[in-house]
Amino acid sequence: MVLEQPGPAATAPLVARDVPAPAPAAGEVLVRVAACAVCRTDLQLCEGDLEARRLPIVPGHQIVGVVEELGAGVGDLAPGDRVGVTWLAGACGTCDRCRDGRENLCRAATFTGWDRDGGFAELATVRADVAVPLPPGLADVAAAPLLCGGVIGYRSLRVSGIEPGGRLGLYGFGASARCAIQVAVSWGCEVHVCTRSEAERARAIELGAAWAGGYDTLPPAPLDAAITFAPAGDVVVAALRALDRGGTVAINAIHLDRVPEFPYDLLWWERCVRSVANVTRRDAREFLQLAGALPVRTDAEVHPLGGANAALARVADGSVQGAAVLIP
Repeated sequence: MVLEQPGPAATAPLVARDVPAPAPAAGEVLVRVAACAVCRTDLQLCEGDLEARRLPIVPGHQIVGVVEELGAGVGDLAPGDRVGVTWLAGACGTCDRCRDGRENLCRAATFTGWDRDGGFAELATVRADVAVPLPPGLADVAAAPLLCGGVIGYRSLRVSGIEPGGRLGLYGFGASARCAIQVAVSWGCEVHVCTRSEAERARAIELGAAWAGGYDTLPPAPLDAAITFAPAGDVVVAALRALDRGGTVAINAIHLDRVPEFPYDLLWWERCVRSVANVTRRDAREFLQLAGALPVRTDAEVHPLGGANAALARVADGSVQGAAVLIP
């Protein structure tokens, strides 16, 4: 399913095309796609909110598949290995950010489904060094939604500095937050969830939250750390208001509307606001192993590959149940 020209999801911007099977270059593997989840970033690309880096492009960056063929020089994977693919498609490996394990900040980083063809297809080529081995306990459809929202939720936990047993706030409770809460609860954290949706509050309690309320309500105790998932600056201020001294608010959002003016007292006492940008290979590998061991549970609605436009439309209007997953 190829994006040749961005347009509203309702206009079916993806077109079905038969193209030659890709061949893996040196350092790459050819993956037969078993499942690929649909992310809001895919929607932003297809609708033009995220400017395309090249067209035509095959979107999709939450790929689960099986290695079919090795490119030259690949020695740590073999045909038949089951792997996952994330948003990070590659990095230079030589800059200061890459050398200290922060390849997510590499200026030369490339991204799956944006810089190179992704997983809305039967086959995809992937750099072997970013392919993530998948634990056997995670089924294909269950694993696919974890490869973006799950991994970025895990990175947000790390960036927030929350310690096992700490008091954590989650602001917004979509797919990424639902993964993060399962990890935090497994760490013995006391989790407080703020969201407008009554249904999401109930879901948060089911998943182990100690308390759930609205954005305008303070949690019953000061938070050691908070993560905001809603793309609204007001929510960042609400999280700061709930934070204890020395705590961090980690912003898990690609885009954020204007952060409103707020009194310095909310930032005083060494409180901190940090953004979360992309993911690293370490994030993906640690999280997927953890997700398989717990296991992290996800909800998915399955669509055939040819139904990618319908899946995008359901993501756009908010009607998708859990995560939309395409099956070739």
